[in-house]
Amino acid sequence: MQLVENLSSVGLEQAVSILEEEIVLGFLHPRERLVEDELLERFGLKRHVVRQVLVELERMGLVERKRNIGALVKAYTAKEVEDLYAVRELLECQCVRLIRFPLPQSALDALTATQKLHDETVQSGNLRGAFRANMRFHELLFGLSDNPVLVAAIRDHAQRAHSVRSSSLVVADQLERARREHWSIIEALRDQDVEKLVQLCSDHLKPSRDNYIAACHRRTGQ
Repeated sequence: MQLVENLSSVGLEQAVSILEEEIVLGFLHPRERLVEDELLERFGLKRHVVRQVLVELERMGLVERKRNIGALVKAYTAKEVEDLYAVRELLECQCVRLIRFPLPQSALDALTATQKLHDETVQSGNLRGAFRANMRFHELLFGLSDNPVLVAAIRDHAQRAHSVRSSSLVVADQLERARREHWSIIEALRDQDVEKLVQLCSDHLKPSRDNYIAACHRRTGQ
């Protein structure tokens, strides 16, 4: 998979979307600088628009800006990752507990169709497509709670975890594991098995958390 290069002029939203993908897919690494002049040349945007792109990425929790350094891809300590994922687990497990059964067949059909697309993108090595299909799957899943405030909080914390997730999204066995877990989630929904659903959602978060923390410990020699 290659970076998107040699772009003609794009809009602010498209530039944000491309950089978001490159952070979550590990093409841009934690602590890597995002240089304004390079973004100007790459995206064909004016400087004030590039600065808006960086502001939006910072708002999403993907970038941090430091005095005399500029914009960097967000990096976390092991403790920060533990805290972030503890909150994600609370939000996501509570969200699926709010799902009312039985679900309409149309809801299950939509999840199934999205997961089939996710299967196709994983199997073809289309990492960008897999990332977007994965996001759509979770949007549909958590939307079943009929609690848009909770869904928005889940989306916000998932975005903040993008640089954490990069280590698991580009490894083939982790992609395959996520794909299988999605089908198990659909099965639990069909079976109306709330406790299994909650456990699956909890387990689904662990690989990216554990991989990032292990990498932190290797860097610090712990």
